[in-house]
Amino acid sequence: MIIYDLICSHHHTFEGWFASAAAFVAQRDAGQVRCPVCDDSQVEKRPSAKVRTARESVSDAATETVSIRGMQNVSTHTPSDFMLKLREMVQSTENVGERFPEEARKIHYHEIPARPIRGQASAEDVEALAEEGIDLTLLPPFLMHDVH
Repeated sequence: MIIYDLICSHHHTFEGWFASAAAFVAQRDAGQVRCPVCDDSQVEKRPSAKVRTARESVSDAATETVSIRGMQNVSTHTPSDFMLKLREMVQSTENVGERFPEEARKIHYHEIPARPIRGQASAEDVEALAEEGIDLTLLPPFLMHDVH
């Protein structure tokens, strides 16, 4: 497995994992390698000096989260289709902001009707919600911005 640092023509940087250098070239030339921020297919490798030696942990800063209960499974054929569907799913949720832990608990304990929500939660809140059995997913920042 090869991990490349990539950049699109709009200067968004991201990471891509490929079986080989030839696999990267084949997927890029077929338009299957796309920027996760703007969906641009004009993607190139960029030099990297990064070496990862340990798994990064959730920071103490507020983290965007989403409750995915009741959302349909994503089944697509290309990475760009997957990213578009994922963005649609996130944008179709209600943003409850800093009330996320409270709203997630109310939904989980059937105090209010279930609905897909997103919002901010501290690392401690995320851990407590998970311990209570409340399903949630941490979202990468690029999914929180409308690209249109």
